Amino acid sequence: MPKRIALLGSTGSIGTQALDVISRYPDEFNVEILTAGNNIELLIEQAKKFLPDSVVIDNKDHYALLKDSLKDLPIKVYAGNKAIEQVVTGENIDVVLVAIVGYSGLKPTIAAIKAGKDIALANKETLVVAGHIISEAVMRSGSRLIPVDSEHSAILQCLAGESGNLIEKITLTASGGPFLNYSYKQLKTVGPSDALKHPNWNMGNKITIDSASMMNKGLEVIEAKWLFDLNPWQIDVLIHPQSIIHSFVHFADGSVKAQLGIPDMRVPILYSLSYPDRFISDLPRLNLKDYRSLRFQPPDLKKFRNLALAYSALKEGGNMPCILNAANEVAVDAFLNGKITFLQLPDIVEYAMDQTEFSPDPDLEFLEVTDGNVRKLALDYINKLEILK
Repeated sequence: MPKRIALLGSTGSIGTQALDVISRYPDEFNVEILTAGNNIELLIEQAKKFLPDSVVIDNKDHYALLKDSLKDLPIKVYAGNKAIEQVVTGENIDVVLVAIVGYSGLKPTIAAIKAGKDIALANKETLVVAGHIISEAVMRSGSRLIPVDSEHSAILQCLAGESGNLIEKITLTASGGPFLNYSYKQLKTVGPSDALKHPNWNMGNKITIDSASMMNKGLEVIEAKWLFDLNPWQIDVLIHPQSIIHSFVHFADGSVKAQLGIPDMRVPILYSLSYPDRFISDLPRLNLKDYRSLRFQPPDLKKFRNLALAYSALKEGGNMPCILNAANEVAVDAFLNGKITFLQLPDIVEYAMDQTEFSPDPDLEFLEVTDGNVRKLALDYINKLEILK
């Protein structure tokens, strides 16, 4: 029987690449659910091609068009975030691939875990915001949490066959993004179009901006803590501009394992769906003859303050990573819309971390309140910055 897949966020960068992977293995995978936020045209196109059992559009304003466009097909049509939470619990689902970007992926992921589904997780914000809640839910339900991010997939692959062997630390690699070699002075004048020119990876706008500011790596540091049960001091970050080595695992005997591959998200996506097996693929191969050298350097935490703020949030714990994430989502949106400068991104995050009520052991309800309060606080601060221009 093929694995039955629910793909949340099918119209985004990870979602479209996942469907490319799935289409290559018709005997191994079957798409049962597709969901999208607003891209109604692409969702309709995907539904007609893959003929899932159900489709969900988060924006209810698009429901009538979606329903009418698929009326001649045996596809159930729903709308709204609650509907997404409900469809992932169905008996016709084996694996839920969570490719929704941002905080909105949290509740559907929790619903799927409680229903005992395996989770292929591309939504790092879920563990950033509520890692302790997710970890407890996974333990109770028996579901598996399989990372899709290339760095965490690399760690998972390096740990295969190492059960019981002591991990000294891990090292997540980072390309450094488009501004790796920029001076602080040069960063004062960069805009969204500059930040969206990632040298290696094809990603959505939000993740690409996060990569440029190194917040993406900061979120991955927090995510790694929960995925692999590590302390903050066991998680290092190393700049590796070529994006060939995706991560390292350092063992107690001094040995180091690394996972290598070309920067193509379809490889970790395939592994997350086939896990623990490896399927034969026709995806492009790495040829080290094409690389005369592989370079590494430590990150500049003064130039890229977001990474330092993420480490601070991880060490403080509680709802602080939630505060970090909410403020960053608002800041990135403001930057993309020309309301703030690139260097103001960490200013907004730091302001929210300083001004928001801290809780050392928040439940889901408190995290929801924190998220809403931080978004309002960050927006108010951005409006003040605009007035001062």
